[in-house]
Amino acid sequence: MSLTKINPEAQFRCIEESCGKTYPLDKVIYSCESDGELLSVEHNMEELRKISGEEWKTIFDGRFKSHEFPFSSGVWGKKEWVLPQIENDCIVTSGEGTTHLYDAKRWADSLGLANLYVKQCGVSHTGSFKDLGMTVLVSQVQQMRKKGIPIQAIACASTGDTSAALAAYAAKAGIPAIILLPANKVSTAQLIQPVSSGAKVLALDTDFDGCMSIVKQLTQEKSIYLANSMNSLRIEGQKTISVEIMQQLRWQVPDWVIIPGGNLGNVSALGMGFFMMKDLGLIEKLPRIALAQAKNASPLYDSFLQNFESFQPSPAKTTLATAIQIGDPVSVKKAIKVLQKFRGIVEVATEEELSDAAAEGDLFGLYNDPHTGVALAVLKKLMSSEVILKNQSVVVISTANGLKFTEFKVKFHENRITSTNPKFQNQTVHCKADFSKVMETLRRELKVGIS
Repeated sequence: MSLTKINPEAQFRCIEESCGKTYPLDKVIYSCESDGELLSVEHNMEELRKISGEEWKTIFDGRFKSHEFPFSSGVWGKKEWVLPQIENDCIVTSGEGTTHLYDAKRWADSLGLANLYVKQCGVSHTGSFKDLGMTVLVSQVQQMRKKGIPIQAIACASTGDTSAALAAYAAKAGIPAIILLPANKVSTAQLIQPVSSGAKVLALDTDFDGCMSIVKQLTQEKSIYLANSMNSLRIEGQKTISVEIMQQLRWQVPDWVIIPGGNLGNVSALGMGFFMMKDLGLIEKLPRIALAQAKNASPLYDSFLQNFESFQPSPAKTTLATAIQIGDPVSVKKAIKVLQKFRGIVEVATEEELSDAAAEGDLFGLYNDPHTGVALAVLKKLMSSEVILKNQSVVVISTANGLKFTEFKVKFHENRITSTNPKFQNQTVHCKADFSKVMETLRRELKVGIS
């Protein structure tokens, strides 16, 4: 097997099939000039098919967690499927990807589920899955600048995680970063990340959708490059989540993948990864996908209830799952296409349900952010309604590190989130520094006897 026998190429293509206009990847463009629709990255599949599915599996498995640059990154270990024309000296990587697939066997047994895995995408350089897409976007910008394209800065609107990823990767590349955040709607841990990386951070008196509207206007200036997921370069990195999951499951396709969704780029990426694997013969079937939304920010759920016949954006209400507090998702058309092809469904979780599910999962060794809590709550609801069956295998995508959401954890365990289940709460017990008092306290507090 030799990769020298193929010449993989990629380009932008309008997602509207009746249009299909294409553009080179080094063009500063985010939507089709003909009809205004979003773009996707289209690969030369005929070239990629010259390598068999079994050969691709061998190549990817051989690179997994490699020490060889750039394959130490889980994203760039799939370089031919992601950004084949990038020069290695333009790649900006922090070793993203290759994150752990957590086997939650004891919790699965408790739920009566055959297998439950949690893909820990938050165990990454900046603590979220956004690193996977940002390495691709910033690397492409690095190559464009090398070619003389006058990009002076990269900008994004964010509810936290995107800003951290952009700021870190831009800092590594030496490119200025501009961040627009909704004021007082981002956790302290998330806010300080782009600040520490030297980005220019603007806190706006609006929500994410308002920030997104302004960053779209800002990046009409060609010298400022857009880093939000409506730029499909981001999707190319994020789709490697699907390939990693299959590698870690030894190429056995799970019955379900559950993923939280806000701006909906991630579910689009998830689907694209599985599509490529099936098209190129690495897997024989597709999983079903469940898109999990916070009830307070669930415009796609409303569309799902109408069989996706229409979609209406709606202002998002406040939710603990701040990263998906989005009422007008830019990748909605891509997401709907994916869900329809994967026999996908959309379900919602209330604030109480997401809080309880996150805390319950923690008791089985996880440390869940609120967005993962949304996905775990949806898992429980779909099992309760027997949409997900007990003999099935499920992968839940955890999008961020729970350490970014300390305030959420503290509020839960101090019973400051209304209507949550007290059996999942755990509070510090004050005790005198005396052995007999410690033993007395433990006998009282523990559910089992102590001699």
